[in-house]
Amino acid sequence: MSKQWTILVTGGAGYVGSALVPALLQAGHKVVVLDLFLYGEGVLSEHANLKNVKGDLRDRATVDAAIKECDAVIHLACVSNDPSFDLNPQLGKSINYDAFPGLVDSALAEGVSRFIYASSSSVYGIKEGVSVTEELDLEPLTDYSKFKAMCEVELLKRRRPGFETVIVRPATVCGYAPRLRLDLVVNILTTHALSNRRIKIFGGAQKRPNIHVKDMVRAYLHLLDLPGEQIDGGVYNVGYQNHSLDDLGDIIRGIVGSDVAVDHVPTDDMRSYHVSSEKIRHELGFVPQFTIEDAVRDLNEAFDNNLISNPLENPLYYNTKRMKELGFEDA
Repeated sequence: MSKQWTILVTGGAGYVGSALVPALLQAGHKVVVLDLFLYGEGVLSEHANLKNVKGDLRDRATVDAAIKECDAVIHLACVSNDPSFDLNPQLGKSINYDAFPGLVDSALAEGVSRFIYASSSSVYGIKEGVSVTEELDLEPLTDYSKFKAMCEVELLKRRRPGFETVIVRPATVCGYAPRLRLDLVVNILTTHALSNRRIKIFGGAQKRPNIHVKDMVRAYLHLLDLPGEQIDGGVYNVGYQNHSLDDLGDIIRGIVGSDVAVDHVPTDDMRSYHVSSEKIRHELGFVPQFTIEDAVRDLNEAFDNNLISNPLENPLYYNTKRMKELGFEDA
């Protein structure tokens, strides 16, 4: 039987967290979620082995209290993606970077033995015409990605015997989760296809890497199950399919219906990149199982079952809208 961890999941009520936490509990782990619950209080169902802490990652006393008796950390919490970060760069930096050393210090003080950090594939910048592997230089182009990269450096610097670190660089996540995001490429195109029977594609030939939220969950569970000597110090891309935007449109129309119209809009942003996830496959045996088609079908089913309310306007599905609604926009 795999080790049963007591895990602090920061941002556990976010998009990936809302799918990950129930899976961790089902696998027999104990979970403490530290989150501000900005996107809904009822995202996580009650469970005997779940403790929810509504609090701020930037408050060291809150972190110290939440991490008590935990032996693993999965750090998901951040102001996620460039548009959200750019609403209030000072707030973004305080959460995404300034709070990070204190979190690691708390983990070390509590005797945490495994720390898994969710970075981003955006840390590479744009590497056109090549398969983006973990060996390539990091060239972050935005403050969001720059601070993600800086946290990686900080974590590896603190690595020591008994404190195993793993860094994952996820592709763009897609598919249904209890705390849903509809501001990510596959999800928003599917939403418009279902709501308006029309999607808008800027450019079309640009490739984008994607990963189903269910596979992202599987990756974290996999990293908890493996022996420390196999994963310690590892840095891994976690993605699956690299499709062009036109391909994504075709996939969505193939599932939602051929009556869905596609509007192509010229764009100056023709950045295209292909992220390789061969390293995690070869070194750790992690193989994604869920496709873009699965993500579209899951969203379609959620629409059919009325699990998504007012999808085009509800701020709870859109990070920037929700941050503006809560007054987090920089004055």
